[in-house]
Amino acid sequence: MTSEDFIIREIQPADNKELAVVVRTVILEMGAPKVGTAYEDNATDQLFETYQKEKAIYFVVEHKNKIVGGAGIAQLDNFEGNTCELQKMYFLPIARGRGLGTKLITKCLQKAKEFGYDNCYLETLPYMKAAVKLYKKNGFVSLEKPLGNTCHYSCDVWMLKKI
Repeated sequence: MTSEDFIIREIQPADNKELAVVVRTVILEMGAPKVGTAYEDNATDQLFETYQKEKAIYFVVEHKNKIVGGAGIAQLDNFEGNTCELQKMYFLPIARGRGLGTKLITKCLQKAKEFGYDNCYLETLPYMKAAVKLYKKNGFVSLEKPLGNTCHYSCDVWMLKKI
């Protein structure tokens, strides 16, 4: 199985239910808290609708007609400035270690540039070591404190990349 066996495409309304299961499954698998993470976000159950706004987009990763991951970008909440946030990037085990993370980040950053953003921000958890390593490899640098207010107070790793 290669990365060619996976399709990256824009989210569709029918993806909501399957994608919410992916997000919550990965959060539980990683041992992340349910509170203060995407686990409890109302948006997690309505990702298609969440990204139907200006300067926002969400991509899913599909394998044999099943959603196995995804990531999106949108304006960073409660922040003065031209910064987007890389949001809800999750992969089931079948999609990991295949270069799909870098492909998805690249696709999101290309869209962020098209939308005219100057920076891309993200938040994650320290024990999501593979994710932190992936973000660093793709040019994100660690910050001392969070930007904006995403309400994800359990996430205490903050990173930024100039676009």
